[in-house]
Amino acid sequence: MQGTVTMYSTTWCGYCRRLKSQLEREGIAYTEIDIEQDPSAVALVEKANNGNRTVPTVVVVPHGSGPEVTMTNPSLAEVKQALAA
Repeated sequence: MQGTVTMYSTTWCGYCRRLKSQLEREGIAYTEIDIEQDPSAVALVEKANNGNRTVPTVVVVPHGSGPEVTMTNPSLAEVKQALAA
C-alpha cells in the first residue's frame, strides 16, 4: 500500500496514540505533526474541523488516482480505504 499519510496530533491525545500504534502495527508509514509545536498546522486542523483543534486530523494522499482525503479521528480501516483509492 503506497501513498502518504500525515497525522496532525498532540502529545497528550489518546486517540492519536491509538491510531499511531495501529498504523505502526500494520506497517503504514506516516508523518506526524504536533500542532502545539507547529503554528501553521493549527490553521489546517481548524479549517478541516470547522474552527476546532480536533486531533487526530489525518490527511491521506492515495497512491492511485483518488483525491486527497482529510479525516478527523479516523479508524485504521478508514485510513487504509483512503490509501487504496
